[in-house]
Amino acid sequence: MLPTATVDDRVLLRQIACLERIDTHLLERLRHEAVTVPQEGEWVAEYAQYQSGGWSTLSLLNDSGEPADVKIKDCAPVETALLQRMPVTRKFLSSLGLRYMWVRLARLEPNSFLWEHRDYDELDELERHRLHVPLMTNSSAALVTGGAKIRLRPGRIWRLAPTHVHGACNLLGPDRYHLILDCYSDDRLVEATANEWLSDDDVVQLPVATQVELDRWYVKAQSLARLGYQQSAEKFLLRLFYERAVPEGLVYDMIASLYDSLDRPAEADQWRSNKTILLGLPQSEGQPA
Repeated sequence: MLPTATVDDRVLLRQIACLERIDTHLLERLRHEAVTVPQEGEWVAEYAQYQSGGWSTLSLLNDSGEPADVKIKDCAPVETALLQRMPVTRKFLSSLGLRYMWVRLARLEPNSFLWEHRDYDELDELERHRLHVPLMTNSSAALVTGGAKIRLRPGRIWRLAPTHVHGACNLLGPDRYHLILDCYSDDRLVEATANEWLSDDDVVQLPVATQVELDRWYVKAQSLARLGYQQSAEKFLLRLFYERAVPEGLVYDMIASLYDSLDRPAEADQWRSNKTILLGLPQSEGQPA
């Protein structure tokens, strides 16, 4: 029995957990297909507002059969032309016996981020879960959720509750490749989650940001912005989410406040709007009246 994480065990386990292990030989074959079958020009960079750049996907199961159709929605999915060129992956997905909503292959390049966000807010109120199958990763790639940084190790199927605020990063590379399976809840999924676990060595608790640290980050970003490096200032503050445990949405508030201090109301309002969209907040919570 693997030890469970000591960092907010029960809360963190609701957000992220391991379900099953994958045979090493099978993992190597899945990885080979993911790296060699898609062509460079096929990858699609969707959800631009949610990322720094460097995150792209291709669909394996979706509503149209077109690999480049990657914006998820509720549907009874069909195989895409890409999946038909990936027989090992196709057989693996079938073997899991899950009721899929959408399946994508995702690539996160070095020095790339998925900013703090929630998913599924725009979808119907059906019970669904997101499974990650890491195929290729590195020690600088991690998921951040619940104030902790989790390295999603290959060789396991991971369950993520994306309705909780989370983000992802790949700091140094090489490229990170994951299979992302969005699934509807059914008896098979309940069975798969019955013995989920999270190991201590998968989890690094982020230190809680002090007010002194937050003030220091804000002043540094303000200096960058006043020198004309506004995008660098934004990214500097956005990266705070991956280095410190901070209250939900605080980095977006800091960026909006930064533009208020520069007397740039349009940019300040845009970041308040971004907070509403990315965190799935009611209009009144994330935007000015």
